[in-house]
Amino acid sequence: MSGRTVGGAPAPDPDENRRQVLYWRLLARLFDPEEQASLESASLAVVEDVGLPSALLDPQASVDSVVQRHPELAAEFDGLMTPEPDEDGARDRAAEVRRAALASKVLLNVFASGSGTVTAEQLARWQSDAGWLERALGCRPGELRGGGNRAGGGQGAGPTGTGFGGPTPDLSRLIPGIGPELGSIEAGLVKRMHLREVLADPALASRLTPSMSLIEQLLRDKNNLSGVALANAKALIRRYVDEVTEVLRTQVEKATVGELDRSVPPKRVYRNLDLDRTIWKNLTNWDPEEERLYVDRLYYRHTSRKTTPQRLIVVVDQSGSMVDSMVNCTILASIFAGLPKVDVHLIAYDTQALDLTPWAHDPFETLLRTKLGGGTDGTVAMALAQPKIAEPRNTVVVWISDFYEWRTDELFESMAAVHRSGAKFIPVGSVTSSGRGSVNPWFREKFKDLGTPVISGHIKKLVHELKTFLT
Repeated sequence: MSGRTVGGAPAPDPDENRRQVLYWRLLARLFDPEEQASLESASLAVVEDVGLPSALLDPQASVDSVVQRHPELAAEFDGLMTPEPDEDGARDRAAEVRRAALASKVLLNVFASGSGTVTAEQLARWQSDAGWLERALGCRPGELRGGGNRAGGGQGAGPTGTGFGGPTPDLSRLIPGIGPELGSIEAGLVKRMHLREVLADPALASRLTPSMSLIEQLLRDKNNLSGVALANAKALIRRYVDEVTEVLRTQVEKATVGELDRSVPPKRVYRNLDLDRTIWKNLTNWDPEEERLYVDRLYYRHTSRKTTPQRLIVVVDQSGSMVDSMVNCTILASIFAGLPKVDVHLIAYDTQALDLTPWAHDPFETLLRTKLGGGTDGTVAMALAQPKIAEPRNTVVVWISDFYEWRTDELFESMAAVHRSGAKFIPVGSVTSSGRGSVNPWFREKFKDLGTPVISGHIKKLVHELKTFLT
């Protein structure tokens, strides 16, 4: 509120009023598609008053189209909802009105998804607007929806939003919940789209951006596709797999690596020459008259690391609730399959088990052989996995599932037997980019008592566990 008074009472702050107008319009639009004439006209006056284009109020205009016409706004959307606090703690109320107008635009475009049939163009527009929302939250486009993994940023240090009377909302603390919600909206849009018709038209299919929701639908429907539609579906799956593979490979490379193996003599090549040590060890050969250092021995750096053959057995629940995990773990298995001296085996199951080991190096081919959906019976997967444990001390078994099983006691006893044999058993409740997942509490407690607590959350946790054990 302003420090000015009118008749002894504080005078209304015009900027506070402007911001409230914009937020009330946002709420009205989200819950009622019909225009509220008074709010629309008042919002238009506010937008024009702060020097922003009226296109921000057009529900049919994407953020992309607004930025194309007004490129100077692009920078304002980046980190929009994670504002930095002013150094003196003061609030720039006029700037907050401007941010409120921009935030309202991106929030309305993303969360007012409408109803009825969705076209490929509408889905592409929504995906683009969702990307702008992710940028506003300090993330890369696609990060919160499962197309990648957050890597820095996004945890804004600005003030937390305080409703319509406070500053522009800082949604950074809500990011863990926003990601799954965006994924849910996108999944709904994909289901409302006549996907088979879109895939049959190369021009329409080219407008699709691969995402977890779209890949899930493609994997479920792949057996009903043929010809051009199947070819376009495979191309989209391939694109998505390649994008996620690049992200996960980077994480694997950054994870903990093995210790230097000093039992292996260093390779005597110039790039391994340790100049500092060579000079230090030969200082006794210094000739002060000639001012020369005579080197009679060269020293090299060790670069070889301890690597012992390891067997990695990945068992993935491919029931309907585990699609995200299936995709991520298939890709992750292929990356570890490319590491030296790592023997990777991949098993997928629902009520039947499928040994996908021959294709473990190629996640694209593996996913095409999966059959998502159905019930869950982990005992059939265990029957395939146990014979593969030839050297328990040299084996890690990663079991990815929500563990909602119908033969619980039998399955847990076999898992406990694997653990007692000396193999490293890692139960994983979810391997998603968002970290969201539900785990059967009975199994969670049992694993905790066994000393093998469930890893549940971001895929980086599993990457770290595996890299530490295997290298």
